[in-house]
Amino acid sequence: MNDILTVEKLNKSFGSKKVLKDVSFNVQPGKIVGLVGPNGAGKTTIMKAILGLFDFQSGNILVNGERISIVHHQPLSDVGALIEYPGIYPFLTGRQHLELFADNETTRKEDIQNIITKLNIESYIDRKAKGYSLGMKQKLGIALALLNKPKLVILDEPMNGLDPKATKELRDLILQLTKAGTTFLISSHILSELEKLVDEIVVIDDGKIIKQTSMEALSDSNGNYLVLTTSDDEKARKVFIDEGIKLEQTTEIRIKKTSDDQLASLIQLLSNHGVNIIDVQHEHSDLETSLLDLLDNKQVEE
Repeated sequence: MNDILTVEKLNKSFGSKKVLKDVSFNVQPGKIVGLVGPNGAGKTTIMKAILGLFDFQSGNILVNGERISIVHHQPLSDVGALIEYPGIYPFLTGRQHLELFADNETTRKEDIQNIITKLNIESYIDRKAKGYSLGMKQKLGIALALLNKPKLVILDEPMNGLDPKATKELRDLILQLTKAGTTFLISSHILSELEKLVDEIVVIDDGKIIKQTSMEALSDSNGNYLVLTTSDDEKARKVFIDEGIKLEQTTEIRIKKTSDDQLASLIQLLSNHGVNIIDVQHEHSDLETSLLDLLDNKQVEE
């Protein structure tokens, strides 16, 4: 399957500061990809480069196989975006914003009403934007990004300013649009929400891509655990330590899962020493824990 977005060895500097260092990753059609990393890692810079908002020193950005540059924006006709904060004209209504940016004159009214309904912004869409709250402005910015039915949507902190109900509505809409074939590249610091959405994660730190992987693979590699309750926890700990089995530094008996048959081996080992397992809990690392583990391991390696 051809990638809808390909970033190859992208390098960008602002003055003497190098902010992107050989950045490479790809996005396949119909996927939701999360771009995550610490503040200042380069996430917004990557998104702006993809949108042709500034030039870069070296590398390539391809949308549907066509190269993007500061002077070549044609492939971006199928791309919608919200970067940082939506550009809002205070004395226009929300509907007037949508009318201003709607591409297709034939279906303009239908497209506008459709996105108003999907984002549940009917109650204030005909008010001037100068009176909008942060959340209202954010939803209008998202509406503008989705209005023209783009094939690729780039969203930078889309949940910013949204209450829990609006956040769920946006999540449901993104999933609905993805099922219909839309592709998303999303950056967000609200990792618990991102985790509910994304198929893949691209992790960036200090301008370099650390890892691109599926959510499932990231979870498997960074923390599925077995938490055991036994008839004699103190003795169980000693048995495991004597056998060279690493225990996590917690009050519980917590062991990182390494294979599907691991639990059976642990049960047999304890049984041989007269210890019974009373309860077993299977814990899966969330995105935040997996990301922190990944960043910590990177620092150790350096």
